[in-house]
This record gives sequence, C-alpha cells and structure tokens, in this order.
Amino acid sequence: MRAGTVLRRAPLAIVIAAALAACASPGIPGEGNDGAARFERFSYTGRSQDAVQAGPGEYRNPILPGYYPDPSVARVGDDYYLINSSFTNFPGLPLFRSRDLVNWQQIANVLDRPSQFSFQGIGSSRGIYAPDISYRDGLFYVVTTCVDCGGNAVLTATDPAGPWSEPHKLAFGGIDPSIFWDSDGKAYIVHNDAPAETPRYDGHRAIWLQEFDPKAMQVVGPRTLLVNGGVDLATKPIWIEGPHVFRRGRYYYLMAAEGGTGDRHSEVIFRSTSVRGPFEPYRHNPILSQRNLRADRPDAVTSAGHAKLVETRDGQWWATFLATRPYEGDLYNIGRETFLLPVTWKDDWPVILEDGKPIPLAARKPALPEGPRSQLPSAGDTSYIDEFDGNRLAAQWIGVRTPAQPFYRVAGGGLVLRSAGELGDLARTPAFIARRQQHHSATVATSLHFQPVRDGDRAGLVAYQSDASHLFYGLTRVHGQTVVAAYARQKGQADRLLASAPVTGAAVDLEMIAEGGRMRFRYTAGGAQRELLADADITFLSTSKAGGFTGTLIGPYVWRAAGNQ
Repeated sequence: MRAGTVLRRAPLAIVIAAALAACASPGIPGEGNDGAARFERFSYTGRSQDAVQAGPGEYRNPILPGYYPDPSVARVGDDYYLINSSFTNFPGLPLFRSRDLVNWQQIANVLDRPSQFSFQGIGSSRGIYAPDISYRDGLFYVVTTCVDCGGNAVLTATDPAGPWSEPHKLAFGGIDPSIFWDSDGKAYIVHNDAPAETPRYDGHRAIWLQEFDPKAMQVVGPRTLLVNGGVDLATKPIWIEGPHVFRRGRYYYLMAAEGGTGDRHSEVIFRSTSVRGPFEPYRHNPILSQRNLRADRPDAVTSAGHAKLVETRDGQWWATFLATRPYEGDLYNIGRETFLLPVTWKDDWPVILEDGKPIPLAARKPALPEGPRSQLPSAGDTSYIDEFDGNRLAAQWIGVRTPAQPFYRVAGGGLVLRSAGELGDLARTPAFIARRQQHHSATVATSLHFQPVRDGDRAGLVAYQSDASHLFYGLTRVHGQTVVAAYARQKGQADRLLASAPVTGAAVDLEMIAEGGRMRFRYTAGGAQRELLADADITFLSTSKAGGFTGTLIGPYVWRAAGNQ
C-alpha cells in the first residue's frame, strides 16, 4: 500500500484469515472461470467541505470523520482508548489508541469472529449499539448492546489489540450500558431502560444503575432508578440514553444524551453525593447542544450529544462526543462523527460548550506530547491508495453482517471477490467489502476485471447507506450485452437505472465523484475515458432520507444472478 495517509495492516479476524485460506485459488476473470471479480486498486481522495484551517497548536474537528458514532473514551496511563458503535458491520467495534487525544491509530476490531455475535437476519441499523470501554486491574472491558442479536454483554481483553473474549451476557434489558469503577473497589453498570411506570409518552425512558461483579461477569443485587425521563419529566424529554457515571471530589456525576439522535440532540448532567442518588440536574442543562443555533449558519455542526469525559494525568478534562456536518439543511450522507472539545468546570459542574456557541472546527490541542500521526483520513484534504499488495486488508475495511463463509482474498496485488448474498438480503452476507466515506466531497476509484455471464450479474463499486438505500456502479449484463451502469435503490424500492453504456472486454476503471448530494460517474474502457453521468442526485443516501444510524460505506461488490453463482 502507498498512501497520502499510510494505513497499518492490522491482523484481522479469525474469519478473515479463514477467508484467505479458503479462497486460495478463487480464479481471476480471463484466467479461470469461477465468476469472481478482481479489483486491482482502491483510491480515495477527500476534500474539506469548509475553509477552516488548523493553525499552529490547533487540531481539526471531527477527530474521526465519517461514520464513527457514539464514542467512548478511557485513559490507561499515558494512553487513551476510544471505541465506536458499528451496528451490523463486520468486523465490528473499531478500537483506537492515542497519546494526545487528536491523532488516533486503529489497533483492533473487538468483534472479529462470527462466534461473538451473529448479525444474520437483522437490518443495518440494528446490531451493536453504544459501546463503553474501561480498564481495571490489568483487564480491558467493553460493554455494549447487541440489538435483536443477544442483548447486553461484556467482553474483555488483557491486550486492547486483542484477542477479545467471547461476550458474557448480562441479565438486564434496555441499551447503552457503561461501567463505573468506584474508589472503594465496587463496580456498577448504568444503562437505559424502560421507566418503572407505564411510559407516559413516546420516547419516555429511564436511567438505571446496578452493581457489577467482575469475577462473575454479571450484575448483582437490586437496581436503582437514577433518572426518570430526563432533566424535567414535565417537559416530556425523550430518549435519555448513553449514560456514564464518574466521580470528581465529593460528587458522583451522571451524564447522558437527551433529545434523540437528530438536530434536537443534547448532553445533560446530574450530580449526587451518593452513587445511588438522588441525582439533581444542572440548572443550566444542556452542557452540549447545537439545537438553538441558526440553521443557516456557515459550517454548521448539528445533532451533538452522546458524550463521555476523560481526565488527563495533569487534571485536564476533555469530552468526546458525536455530531454531524450537513452539506445542506439536515442532509448528511457520511453519518455521525467523533468530535473533541475541552471541558470547563463551573461551581463543580462540567460544561462542554455554553448554550448558543457553535462547535469549532479548529481548536487548541490538549497540552499533551504529540502522539504518532493518525493513519486515518482527517477532516481536511486527504487521500490514500490501497494497492492490495499484501495478503490482508487493513482494519478499516468492513462488510455487512457476519459472513457464514469466506467470500474474498487479497493476493498478487488484487482483491478477489466471489459472489455471495445480494445487497438487501438480510438472510445472507453480501460479497461487499468497503471503507467509510469520510468527506462529503470525495473521489473513489478502482480498476475492475469482471465478465458478466447472465443478465443481472454485476460487479463494481457500491455506495451503501443501508440494506434499503444504496447505489451500484460497475459492470453488468442487460439483454445479453455487457454494459457499465449506475443503479439506485431507495427505501427498498426496485433498482432504478440512472445511466448505462455498452462496453467490450472485462476490464474497466471506475470513478465516483461525490459533491455533497450530487455524484458524477466516469469510467475508462479500451483506453478511452468517458463520463457515464455528469450529475446524479444522491441525497437519498442521507440519514434524514434513508433513516437509520449509520453512514455511507463505499467499496467493491460482486453478485451473480440466481442460477449462476
């Protein structure tokens, strides 16, 4: 691999290693006849959507651009660890390490083998929600919820780079658990669940706490209701979730997201002198939100919330949280991203950002020694190229749902995919392996070798927001003729042809150029570069139109029509 941003080739899952072995001779179109597709390179160029420049001693927000929602952060010595939700993507639960809270290296995917969780049969915004990472007595803990696939569970590792354990199932309902380790040696899990009463309105939830026994890997004893509804139940607050408990001085603090994941999202804070409460809300809540700002402000950041705080060795406090960067109105295709801001303490209350202040896209760095440069694309202009020149994919490559059997291998400077499930088929894993789109202005290109045999066979690039909303661009066969074509599938409707052109041969270079909610398609075949379509509407890939909690993934895909796999 060579790259504008160099990516470390992290060892991948046992299932991925199995894929490499099981597909030892998948064949190459033109050299074999097993119907595989070969991709010889993958390039990504991202362009900043704003004119903000980070000056000396500053960093850019977001610190993890693109689909990296629900961040949880923890410090162990001089190292910081951060983890994000991954829903039904596999490998899942991306885990990062940093020395300065700004530059992050992905060191693992906590979920790297099918035995941990199965995502078969569930939609793209179910699966793994809101993980929390913590450390105690030589052991790292990740606690999370697998929605529709097992409920709440905790996984452990002595080395954060893995291997991570099988999940230990936890005996409580709700979502978004996190662990609090008290100074007296006791541990507690705090989480979202239904209130003790019949819900008074849609979105009425509660925050609960129960003691956690790390030896038994289970909650024990009675559970305690900490917050019913939110800051003020009389105002009907909705979806209080993502709770964390921490201690500073004489107070225990409970922080949680409130208002839902859209543009009313916020972070609120409570405190008590006892871990079981009663907890009083801060009278100036929320401590983070963008909901009261003008919608037409420049470089708008919206939907901020779901925060967690971390303290440095010298007593600085910082907050990681999610937010979004629309390209127009409430339209954003790349998902919810991870941001960083300093925390100010006022009368023993933490404040991330005062009401009415916009989230800055450039801010002063933490007073920490600069860590290794991130191998991930930044929020500014960036590029990378994967030449597929090793025998493994980098840790940032992910698919959709847990694979039942291998479908790809990396060898000889190429990524070879065998047909598996069709995109949108919840019962099967598609032969689709992708990277996050991390800029609204981005160019993605690849070189493809593929020979469609029957009508409907297809291979190329897919921009995937969900099972029901995605876009295909590549080679296919229509009425017995090979064509390069672009198809859009919106909200589960039948594929809609955007444009097509006949080609000869089995080799084509594909290029997708995204500019916010528009996309251009170029291709090179037979030595000539052509434009298939100059302007396509891709706003259907935005979260507000597609629904769900993820962001766009772009990568290689192959599918053989029924009877030809």
